[in-house]
Amino acid sequence: MTEVSFYHLERQSLDQVLPKLLERVLGAGLRAVVLAGSEERVSRLNSLLWTYDESSFLPHGAKSDGNIAEHPIYLTTEEENPNGATILAVIDGLEPAYVDSFDRCLEIFNGNDEAEVAAARERWKKYRAAGHEVVYWQQSPQGKWEKKG
Repeated sequence: MTEVSFYHLERQSLDQVLPKLLERVLGAGLRAVVLAGSEERVSRLNSLLWTYDESSFLPHGAKSDGNIAEHPIYLTTEEENPNGATILAVIDGLEPAYVDSFDRCLEIFNGNDEAEVAAARERWKKYRAAGHEVVYWQQSPQGKWEKKG
């Protein structure tokens, strides 16, 4: 089964957290698919991952960039895995049906939005009911990710 890790954003935004999580994925020699809710979000993330940190580089791309199988990080709105990724990062409250085809799923949600928190709780229950190993990560006041429950 897939390990599903929920990242509860309270102190930082998605734009601050996602690049750091993807750095860790690449640092481990793995590939990722980032599943977003709109083409506008994909376009914004595509720009962000080039500019989020002057001292870092995250090789990535989207369908519009071509050579999609070669991108270590692939940004998409479709349930696909053209780059052979083992990590799926899910944003925008999506509920992909193909989580089983990845070793790990990163569920990233805004903990300052009650509707998003409630929706994340429902997804948590569904993942557990499907037999996935579910883990919850929350940031400490110092910004460090701590595994809870």
